[in-house]
Amino acid sequence: MVITDPQQADDFYQALLERKPSYVGSFFVGVETTSIFCIATCRARKPKRENVTFYTTLKEAMAAGFRPCKVCRPTENAHQTPREVQAAIDLVRDSEKAKITDQQLREEGIRPIYVRRWFNQHYGMTFQAFQRMYRINLAYQELKSGKSATVTALDTGYESLSGFGYTFKKVLGHSPKYNSENAVILIDRLTTPLGPMFVCASESGICLLEFVDRRMLETEFEDIQKRFKAPIVNGENQHIKQLKQELEEYFSGQRGVFDVHLDTPGTDFQQQVWQALQKIPYGHTASYQQQATSLNNPKAVRAVARANGMNRVAIVIPCHRVIGKDGSLTGYAGGLERKRWLLDHEKQHA
Repeated sequence: MVITDPQQADDFYQALLERKPSYVGSFFVGVETTSIFCIATCRARKPKRENVTFYTTLKEAMAAGFRPCKVCRPTENAHQTPREVQAAIDLVRDSEKAKITDQQLREEGIRPIYVRRWFNQHYGMTFQAFQRMYRINLAYQELKSGKSATVTALDTGYESLSGFGYTFKKVLGHSPKYNSENAVILIDRLTTPLGPMFVCASESGICLLEFVDRRMLETEFEDIQKRFKAPIVNGENQHIKQLKQELEEYFSGQRGVFDVHLDTPGTDFQQQVWQALQKIPYGHTASYQQQATSLNNPKAVRAVARANGMNRVAIVIPCHRVIGKDGSLTGYAGGLERKRWLLDHEKQHA
C-alpha cells in the first residue's frame, strides 16, 4: 500500500538519504520525476522529498507505473537472502549429516531468532524444518542408490532407526523403505530482476516456476502434490540448477529459448496449448484467437485462455507473450507490470 502517514514517510526518506541497510525491503520509493523506484540503499542521486512516494511492496510500485532502478536493482536486491541467513544455509549444506544448533549459529555470528523469522516469512517454515527437509532429502537420495535404511539413518546423523523413520515419514509421508513409486518434488527459491520466485522439480523436469507473491500459490503446491502423489521437500536437483543458469542467461538477454526439461501434467488440450505457447517466437506476441487458430480450433478462444491460466511454469512456458486481439495487455498471474517488463525486455534483445 502507499505510505500515507507523514511521520513514517519522513522516517523512510531519512533512511533513503542515509542508505540504511536495515530498511531494505521495508519500503520501495517511487520517484515522480524519473518514474523509477528504488530501495533504501540506492546510491543514485537523492530526489527531493516532495517528489517521492513510498510503497510497502515492489508489486505496488510497479503497478503504479514505476520502473526498477538500474543502480540499486530493487526487484533483486530487496529479496536477496541476507548474509546471516545465507551463512546459516551454507552451514546446513556443509554439514549435511549433522543438525545445526542455535549455539553453533551464535558461534558463527548468526542470530538464531533473525534466521527463524526470515524463514517463516520467506519460506513459510522454520529453520529447523528446513534442516529436516534437507537431511531427509539427502537420505532419500541415498536410499535410491541402494543403501539400507539403517546405514542411511546413521550416515545422515540420526542416532536411532526409529527416530529416523518417524521424521522420514513425517516429511515424506511414507516409511524409509524405498520403492519406485516413492517420489518427492524438490522446491527452491531464487531471485530475478522481477522479484523472487519458487521453482519445483521432479526427477523428470521442472514442474513449477512462479513468483512468490502469486495469488493461489498454495493451491498450486497442493495440486502438484496430488498430481505427482509426492510431497514437496526443500532441495535442488540438476533440473533446478540448469533452470537457474538458463534464467540468468535469459534476464541478461543472452537466451531466447529454454532447454531445461519440463514435467507438466495436464489434459491433452492443456498440453497442446502449452506447446503452442512455446512456439511463439522470442520478442513476438500472439492473441488468444491466433493461438486457437493454430490449434485448428478457432472457436476455442475461452478454452485456450483457461489453459494459459493453468500454466504453472512462468517465463519458460511464455504465457506472457499472449495479448488481447486489439493489442492490449491481458491478465497475467505475475501482474501486468511484470508482463510489460518481460515483453519490453524481449523486444529489446530480440
